[in-house]
Formats: sequence, structure tokens, C-alpha cells
Amino acid sequence: MSVDFDVAVVGAGPIGLTTALLLVKQSGIPAGRIVVIDRHIPDPPAQLARLPVDLRVFALSRASEKILRAADAWTDIRGTRAAPYERMHVWHGDVPPHGGEALVFDAAEIGERDLGVIAENSVLQAALLAAARRAGIGLRQAEVQALRQDRGAAELALGAHALRARLVIGADGAQSRVRDLAGLSATRTDYGQTAIVAMVRTAKPHAHTAWQRFLGDGTLAFLPLPDGQCSIVWSLPTARAESLLVAPVPVFERELEKDSDTALGATRLTSERLRFPLWKLSADHYVSARIALVGDAAHVVHPLAGQGANLGLLDAAALADVLAEGIRSGEDPGAERILRRYERWRRSENELMAAAIDAFDRLLARGSGRIAEFAQRGLPWVGRSGLAKRAFIERAMGLAGELPAAARG
Repeated sequence: MSVDFDVAVVGAGPIGLTTALLLVKQSGIPAGRIVVIDRHIPDPPAQLARLPVDLRVFALSRASEKILRAADAWTDIRGTRAAPYERMHVWHGDVPPHGGEALVFDAAEIGERDLGVIAENSVLQAALLAAARRAGIGLRQAEVQALRQDRGAAELALGAHALRARLVIGADGAQSRVRDLAGLSATRTDYGQTAIVAMVRTAKPHAHTAWQRFLGDGTLAFLPLPDGQCSIVWSLPTARAESLLVAPVPVFERELEKDSDTALGATRLTSERLRFPLWKLSADHYVSARIALVGDAAHVVHPLAGQGANLGLLDAAALADVLAEGIRSGEDPGAERILRRYERWRRSENELMAAAIDAFDRLLARGSGRIAEFAQRGLPWVGRSGLAKRAFIERAMGLAGELPAAARG
């Protein structure tokens, strides 16, 4: 049977669109041989600046910036309500926020202009959709209902229609339909926490700094926004989070000020409050015959380190590298032997980061006992060690580890 496309990407979010764009740029696959499928593909806005404000934001690392540049989307993202942050200020709930025991990372310490950029999910998606349209990548609004894999292609049933592709990439999020239909099992662990996301205005300026406090029962982060406001990500035991989500605004603000130790002064809620149940997911395998998973379809981590989107973008770039190398060698892009290279590469990197994030959550955000106390006392030591600080900053910025070509710039 004939093949309609070389690659079908399921999921028109930032990770799926970036994957498609990097394949066009790097692999030699013509844009017309790539299609992105999603149940909902937004119409392009007249201007990105007119997009409604999205409460879901990402802290994009330097590696992610380079990947999005390679995808021809960074100029639009950077020019639309993006906020660079120059410092990270981290402290544990048992110490004062502005004392010597707080841990401060400054981009200037490693000669960088900033540590990353805060950007809205909707802005990323709109900028990448515009880049995909410019590149000539096909966009199809449809829902995947069935998947069949055979020796020559994978076939996707899309309602009354079907298409065949040499490779199907599942970029359809944590509840991935592609993962389920391909029979790729995943291990899921509930953190017993819910994250509250909202926008606030603080009496003291955020100073282009990402602020984070480990609370003992969770984590509170203030992420700087370009208009002087902050986006908060407040991860708490679910029972307390649910109570705060419906609490009167003055009560919510009072609890927020208490948990932030008024590091930024009086705090006023300026948006609705959203909830995100927190859990960890790891696919037992990222690939099978003519199938590959990227982003949240393959792994979900706790948001306390802000690495979820960055890991997904590194997946996209690594898969593009592996496919480009295979195609140059004359191999089929859906060949499992190629896809296994991608799985070995990204699985090891993702599991290393997930283990580190879980350790932060277990020992710093919610820890008790001697080991947790030792870890909490270690924060000031990291601040006094130039070598340790540099290693931490470089890993957070995506400048360490085995990096794909697009992330190296």
C-alpha cells in the first residue's frame, strides 16, 4: 500500500510543532511529507500580542531558546510578552528569605545575559504554528481513533479517513492516545499534590528574578512577568490546595504572603486560580515499530524545577538528530533500530533529571528527618561553592549533558 507521509506528528502543542519544524530543517524530509494532527488547531491570531493572556507559563532554558531559534519561532516568542530572568533566589522555609542562607544564582556569574525566559504556552504554540505554516508543513484537525502498525508504515484512523506514515510521533501529552494505541505502557506515580497557578502583583519588584521557597509541605515559586506581575506555581498537599482554590481572595492572599514569608511584600491576586494535579509518569519504552514518543507522552516530572517543557524540547531536537543521521545513511525513518538510538539517548537524560527533581521534592520541599535536614543545610554550601553553583546553573540552563545539535546553537 502507498504511504501518504514520511512523518505524522500527533499533537500540535509546542513539542509536536517543534519536532516537525526541526525535521524539515535538519533531516531533508520535504515539508509536504510531514503532517501535524490535532483535535484542535487554533486559527492564527492577527497579531501574537493580541492573544489572551495564558496563565500557564514555561521557564525556557538557554538550550530551549536555541532549539526554538532553529525552529524559526524564537523571534515571535521573544517579542510577545516574554520575560527574561537574570537570577534565581531559592531558600528553605526554615531560614529568612534575604539572609545569607538563601541560595542565589546570577547569570552574570557565568557570563550569560540571563538564565532563561518566561513565556506563555499559548504564545509558544501560536509562534510555532506560524512557523509551521511558513515552512509548508501540513496541519490537519482530526482525532486519532485507531492505530495499526505494519512492516511498511503505521496507519492512523481519523474518523472517516485514514492516513499512512512511515513514522508516527506521539506528542499528544500525558494522556497520550498514541502511547496507549501503540501498547506502550507507562509507570505513573501520584505525588498527592496539586499545583495552584495564578497571576499576582507584589508590593516589591520581582527584580527580574525567579523566587522559590521550599515550604516543608510543598513549593512556592514566583516567576517574573514583563508587566511587573508574577506567575505563581504553588504546589501543596491536595487537600490544602483545594481549600485555597475556593477560599475568599483575602484569605488566599494572606496564606500566600505567609508561605512566601513576604519576600516580595504584600501580594494581590490579579487573575483566576487554576489547578493542576501533580504526578510523575515514565513510559516504559519511548519507541516501538514506526512509533516514537516525545515530551509529556514519554515523561512527566514535578514542576518545582521548571524543566518539563525544556526536557520535551530536547526530546524533539534529539529525535530530529537521530532521524537526520539515519536518513543520510539511507535508512527508513520509521526503522526501529534508528528509533532505539533516540530512546537510549533521551531516556537516560530524562531519568537523571527526574531523579534529581524527585530528590529536591523529597528532601527540600517536603523533607523531614536527618537526611532532609542535611540537604536543607547544604543549600548555603552550594551558594559558597563557585564550582557547584556553576554546575547547577549549567544543568538548569541546558548547557550540560549530551546535547542535540539544535541545543548547541
